[in-house]
Amino acid sequence: MTENTPVTGAPAPAFTTPEVESALEAKLAALPLEVKVALITGGDFWSTLAVPEIGLASMVLSDGPAGVRGAAWDERDPSLNLPSGTALAATWDTALAHTYGEVLAAEARRKGVDVVLGPTINMQRTPRGGRHFEAFSEDPLLSGEMAIGYTEGLQGQGIAAVPKHYVANDSEDERFHVNVRVDEKTLREVYYAPFEAVVTRGEAWGIMSAYNQVNGTTMSESPLLEAPLATEWGFDGLVISDWTAVRTTVAAARSRQDLAMPGPTGPWGEKLIAAIAAGEVAESDVDAKVLRLLRLAWRVGALADVEAPVRAERPGHDPIAFARSSAAAAMVLVRNEGAELPWSRLPGSVAVIGEAATLPRTQGGGSAFVVADHVVTPLDGIASALPNADLSVEPGVAVTRGLVPFPLHDVVNPETGEPGVHVRFLDADGGEVLVEERRSAHLVWTGGVPAGAVTLEATTLFRPKRSGSVELGVETIGSVEVFADGERLIDGRLSSLDDAMGTGLLAPPRLSERIDVRVGTDIQVRVVNDLKSRGHLSNAASISFGLVASDADDDGRIRDAVAAATAAEVAVVFVGTTNRDESEGKDRKTLSLPGRQDELVSAVAAANPRTIVVVNAGSPVLMPWRRDVSAILLTWFPGQEFGDALADVLTGAAEPGGRLPTTWPATEEDVPVLSTTPTEGVLTYTEGIHIGYRAWNAAGRVPAFPFGYGLGYTTFERVSAEVRAGTEEVPATVIARVRNSGERAGKHVLQAYLTRPETEAERPERWLVAFAAVEVQPGAETEVRLELPLRAFRHWNEGWEVEPGKYRVLLGDSAASAREVGTVLIANEVSL
Repeated sequence: MTENTPVTGAPAPAFTTPEVESALEAKLAALPLEVKVALITGGDFWSTLAVPEIGLASMVLSDGPAGVRGAAWDERDPSLNLPSGTALAATWDTALAHTYGEVLAAEARRKGVDVVLGPTINMQRTPRGGRHFEAFSEDPLLSGEMAIGYTEGLQGQGIAAVPKHYVANDSEDERFHVNVRVDEKTLREVYYAPFEAVVTRGEAWGIMSAYNQVNGTTMSESPLLEAPLATEWGFDGLVISDWTAVRTTVAAARSRQDLAMPGPTGPWGEKLIAAIAAGEVAESDVDAKVLRLLRLAWRVGALADVEAPVRAERPGHDPIAFARSSAAAAMVLVRNEGAELPWSRLPGSVAVIGEAATLPRTQGGGSAFVVADHVVTPLDGIASALPNADLSVEPGVAVTRGLVPFPLHDVVNPETGEPGVHVRFLDADGGEVLVEERRSAHLVWTGGVPAGAVTLEATTLFRPKRSGSVELGVETIGSVEVFADGERLIDGRLSSLDDAMGTGLLAPPRLSERIDVRVGTDIQVRVVNDLKSRGHLSNAASISFGLVASDADDDGRIRDAVAAATAAEVAVVFVGTTNRDESEGKDRKTLSLPGRQDELVSAVAAANPRTIVVVNAGSPVLMPWRRDVSAILLTWFPGQEFGDALADVLTGAAEPGGRLPTTWPATEEDVPVLSTTPTEGVLTYTEGIHIGYRAWNAAGRVPAFPFGYGLGYTTFERVSAEVRAGTEEVPATVIARVRNSGERAGKHVLQAYLTRPETEAERPERWLVAFAAVEVQPGAETEVRLELPLRAFRHWNEGWEVEPGKYRVLLGDSAASAREVGTVLIANEVSL
């Protein structure tokens, strides 16, 4: 612990030394005001400014949280695509989360990245949240514990973690300006909780501030950045804004907001220098921000002459093997009638049905998206695992809606003759500023638009796979023209759904027109985008072009799927959401599967009693056919090794190791907390502390599948359980013995809940306080110890209190199955 007092007068940094702080302050003292302001404004879109005079290198920031993209969305520099947030949380395995962080750290080093913008630890307040695939859970304890593992794994290798988005950024509707009204008790007990855990116990080096307001104040200007984050929790790291979230000069500069991204333009810069000169902002406020930036640079090894913290030996994980095993560890088996899975005898014939069998969702949409080197599709995995089986493949009903960028195998770069697209950035005279040969029809440049470029042009040769009328479309922002064989097909102007960078780049609007095509006749498609017309997005660009999906053939596709299922020994049907349903920038309007997927499943199940449904969705969907099929496997967004991981689970080479981190409803009407839509810009959390399974219990409703639920390939029985009194800091420990009573090794997730019906405080009916995932061999027993720390008993009442009296301890393998195994007596009231 250091004795130094930072320039802000806040508590001394907790995770550094006096010598380091002195060295950092000496470097700070050498900087003129202009350089200090430039440092906290950002060097460019993804990097901080380098100052060689003090030995400061630029730090590269990159979106995670389920991969490390680097500074560009570019298929020429692909990234490892790991299972997404809900998948990681479904493992209930903090050690696996730690390894996940280590694998990301290795990927960050490979990509030249110093700071990973993740994990996402906002709460899944309602299943309609469009970005919930990226967050962990509806429970604050599970979210916090997984975040600690992720953060420690990442930072243990010298790469900074930036948990996000602080705070109450739990839905996407109007997320840039929405005013979230939420009481202090709810903030403390639910929404702060994972952030408090990852700061106080995970020692996170960074935090990202959110776009939204909380109780009337934008988070980049909020006093919540000071208290509780810095003063109460001892956070000494850097508060990084979400991109373009800092919108004011004076108010944001006076707050604990440290770094305004992206740079080098924005509301700070020259405006902040002028505000300091006018006495509106104290230079000491800027000094405090720069000191924290230098502290981060020291921690990630970007500061010369100040030795970075000692790291543990860097492990040599095989990233592909980890991506495969972690995907299997996350899959949740929620139905398995007649022990359909695993296949003890490999089937001789399988009908593989559904769009996701060949076009799976391995990750959600938005800033979390990375371009993977490859994707093992479910069909690939099944075919590899069943080399002697007769596989029939049917696409099923159309699921994807909107534009589908041209697949690489359908387009030819006219300049190279190879698959791909010829891209040119042109100046005002039509001269070439930059030429790129790309292998994708979905192109994004963040801060990579070359100076002097005013026009973006992308050209390819489209080779139709069938003759007839197709709908050719483009998605972008600004004025756009599309030419087909030299004739103008589209000429229009597209405006973003809002003025936000995320939506403008990642979910732009579309224009389309129909055109007749013939197999064997190439069509030259040329797209021209006026960069100047993109407004505030002129320093970034995105363009996608291809065909608009149609569901015109669904009746015939269902008949074909039924015929294939009838003829096969087993039918495996893939259903799921699309990037229009689960993506940054918008919330879901329904929990129903898009298109006619429910109808498809019902028809196939009626034709073949051995129907297995694989649900490829990042968060809950409705499954009205759930009792009509033999097995249901939830795979989340499982990363690039999806197919092999799935095959491992189907064949029994691996167990489906996941348990639900969220409650899955039977009907939409059952869901206690559903709305994400603000009223006149305000979203009020009227449900208070009762979200997720807590809300279901409060409403007395029964879901389709409860929080914590999941089946394995073996059975467990609890041999014994007792609650032992402990210390003041850990009042009790649950000690249980569990036996694997089945015939194969398996995983058991033991969950402890507290309940206190006679409380005078507002409490959930029950709340998760500890958990453990254990692997047990067949016939073997193991002891599981679950410590119940004092913080598990506390509640907020104008301060943290622990109410005296008796607390009942529940133990089980889901929130619904947990039963009382003992009590804990808190003798005296405690104020924390």
